[in-house]
Amino acid sequence: MSFGSWQFKKPSVLPGFGITLGLSLTYMTLLLLIPIAALFLYTAKLSWGEFWAIASDERVLASFKVSFGSSFLAALINAFFGFIIAWSLVRYQFFGKKIVDALVDLPFALPTAVAGISLAAIFAPQGILGKFLSPPGIELAFSRAGIVIALIFIGLPFVVRTLQPVLEELDRELEEAASSLGASFFQTFRRVIFPSIFPALLTGAALSFARGLGEYGSIIFISSNMPYVSEIVPLLIVTKLMQFDYLGASAIGVLMLLSAFALLLLVNALQAWNRQRRSGAIS
Repeated sequence: MSFGSWQFKKPSVLPGFGITLGLSLTYMTLLLLIPIAALFLYTAKLSWGEFWAIASDERVLASFKVSFGSSFLAALINAFFGFIIAWSLVRYQFFGKKIVDALVDLPFALPTAVAGISLAAIFAPQGILGKFLSPPGIELAFSRAGIVIALIFIGLPFVVRTLQPVLEELDRELEEAASSLGASFFQTFRRVIFPSIFPALLTGAALSFARGLGEYGSIIFISSNMPYVSEIVPLLIVTKLMQFDYLGASAIGVLMLLSAFALLLLVNALQAWNRQRRSGAIS
């Protein structure tokens, strides 16, 4: 707006936008972009043939198979039981509900090494539960099953916390309408509830899967850590660093970084899809 020779700028809805944006970009550059760029530049010392030789090594492929397979299985289990827990916390009132709700966040606060030691103490052959499982030949600790157990433990909160707000905002009137039309609970769940929560369930499972790929502390205590059998990718990277094979470790790190980036793109796409579905349902 102008008045004579004076001009007045319309005040911004978000005052300080330029400063906050600049600080945010600077912070992210220092903490994220520069270390990532340094990793890629250091790996660039390798020729394409050398990089491919490291990436296609049998031990590296075996560790990727263990990490991806265990993370995927743990994400599936977390998707199933995480939905049950989220549903119970949102739909029902029971004694100790607040305690259960707080326990869901325990893996976030508990150091992963402590979680690994605790799980090993429980499922080891002489552990609290392991001593009952060992006689029939069920071995959960120091095996691939132990890896999956650790990943279930650290990945469960991602599914529960992603599903809870969606379940809370779910329109109960749609369920009541379906019930009044003669639909059973399972028909209502399959045709009304599940389609509404499916994008959030996929997002939570993807977050659990991505978290499991980078897990290290809890796994090394409950896994046998045997190469070609139960060695995860983060452990292989640490092993190469201890052997002063920095280029090999950086090459494997780049592969994991690209995998994590692809998963983040998938999670963002799922979240955008979820927002579009919810906005369409509201309108």
